[in-house]
Amino acid sequence: MSCSAIFILDLKGNVIVSRNYRGDVEMSCIERFMPLLVEKEDEGVHSPVIQSGDISYTFIKHMNLYIVSISKKNMNAALVLSYLYKCVEVFCEYFKDLEEESVRDNFVVIYELFDEMMDFGYPQTTESRILQEYITQEGHRLEIAPRPPMAVTNAVSWRSDGIKYRKNEVFLDVIESVNMLANASGIVLRSEIIGSIRMRVVLSGMPELRLGLNDKVIFEQATAGARGELFSDRIVAKFFKLSRLETSA
Repeated sequence: MSCSAIFILDLKGNVIVSRNYRGDVEMSCIERFMPLLVEKEDEGVHSPVIQSGDISYTFIKHMNLYIVSISKKNMNAALVLSYLYKCVEVFCEYFKDLEEESVRDNFVVIYELFDEMMDFGYPQTTESRILQEYITQEGHRLEIAPRPPMAVTNAVSWRSDGIKYRKNEVFLDVIESVNMLANASGIVLRSEIIGSIRMRVVLSGMPELRLGLNDKVIFEQATAGARGELFSDRIVAKFFKLSRLETSA
């Protein structure tokens, strides 16, 4: 993914804030966005990506604003959309209500956030809690710390340094549910087990916590032909080391 430029537009397509990251596109190409959008809507096409020549427009709408990313290179549309939604989330943390008036009142902060959240078209720090440690706001003024916090350059940016608790504890909840579909004769047509492991961690510092699953009994009781995957589909938190699970599976 690489974004050439990002724009914040009002409902008429007027540019409120823009940031050119790569310099490989003409900034005036944003003037074609609104006519292209109207043309697609008239055709009944509702897509967050519009292609015009060698320029890709990826956009989202929030309140009375359009947030548009333009790119001249092949890009991952899902990642660009995820980044745009993350921008909205961060702006809402700063301004509470993200709309045209708040953008005009706080454009200085928005430029600073754009500079920190993306570098040369590639996303960098997008965690609002980390950004608020060194980009602070009082009214319409911007205060920047003399140096960024260590969390920005850490391998794990979502956890601050120096966390201490008087008592180290880990609370673990295993939640399972069974879904089954059977016909009138009682024959099972489809069945699945959906489970989740929820943790509340109260640990000091940056420890590595290893969690072992007792799947040995399951595989010993199953025949060779009946063995399946322990996790056929999984969603894990961002701090989870998925490669470790795939290696040991």
